[in-house]
Amino acid sequence: MIIAIDGPSGAGKSTLGKMLATKLNLLYLDTGAMYRAVALAVTEAAVPYRDIDRIADIAEDSRIELVGEPDAMKVLLNGRDISVEIRTLAAAQAASIVSTISEVRRIMVEHQRVIGESAPNGCVLEGRDIGSVAFPHADIKFFLTATPEARARRRHTEDQSKGRIATYDQTLAEINERDERDVSREDSPLTISPDAIVIDTSELDLTEVFEQMLAAVRGKQDAMA
Repeated sequence: MIIAIDGPSGAGKSTLGKMLATKLNLLYLDTGAMYRAVALAVTEAAVPYRDIDRIADIAEDSRIELVGEPDAMKVLLNGRDISVEIRTLAAAQAASIVSTISEVRRIMVEHQRVIGESAPNGCVLEGRDIGSVAFPHADIKFFLTATPEARARRRHTEDQSKGRIATYDQTLAEINERDERDVSREDSPLTISPDAIVIDTSELDLTEVFEQMLAAVRGKQDAMA
């Protein structure tokens, strides 16, 4: 079974994707981490964002691995553990820029398809274009959304727990900036697949959303049996 979870930043995709993968014993693939890994490689190589050809070469040549259980997954770049490095604000902003490059997206989508299709039991993938581009024939698609304010509150609380110093207003501005890039990029903009199950998480806690998603997956499994 291939489960695709799309949606804007801060809607709960990562947490809920991990919960589903753990519950269903499926591979969990955080596609955002893959873009962050490429962005880190580009930054370390001091390649300017305007040099699309070199950035595409880096994306093509980088060996990106996601290993371990969903709640303790490590991200490896050419064999090096970069799990902590890619979770900074700078890495997120760099990934947001690199991910707008069409050549990079095509390379990453191909990597994602290879990983997802080779998973023995199936895979839960989350990102911005999983159901619309990477896996348009996924068995079940979710699109998680929430108001920018709700997403900013969650992200701000999460950042504070990790010791990041940022105001709510700064976090909201970053959310809005990221949204604008996601929906306006030429290649694979953030969009809702016609057959996706849309869940607005603004006023729901994660347990409520998880139960909705799990019920939908169980229904699909029964239909496929």
